[in-house]
Amino acid sequence: MNEDKKCGKPCPEGQIRKGGKCVMPEVTFTTLIMSLNTSALFHLGELEDPITGQNGKDLVLAGHTIDTLQLLRDKTKGNLTEKEQQLLDNILADLKIRYANKDS
Repeated sequence: MNEDKKCGKPCPEGQIRKGGKCVMPEVTFTTLIMSLNTSALFHLGELEDPITGQNGKDLVLAGHTIDTLQLLRDKTKGNLTEKEQQLLDNILADLKIRYANKDS
């Protein structure tokens, strides 16, 4: 049976159920990168606002988030696992292409 069904109500958005309680997921390098990726996609207009259902576009904020990911890539060079490095490289490449397509 699903944990949420056992406890009666789902966890708030962004939280997971652990040990019967709603908690934030563990903070890892991967969750940080995925969070920044989601933020960039939102600002590129690729994701709907969960409250309004509307797609917005703010290329300044999208570019800033991409620059933040690039900074993390530069500053962590040589200190990441192969999987972390691949994730960061792939996300950056994808976001840069999406940004270029939106900016033109």
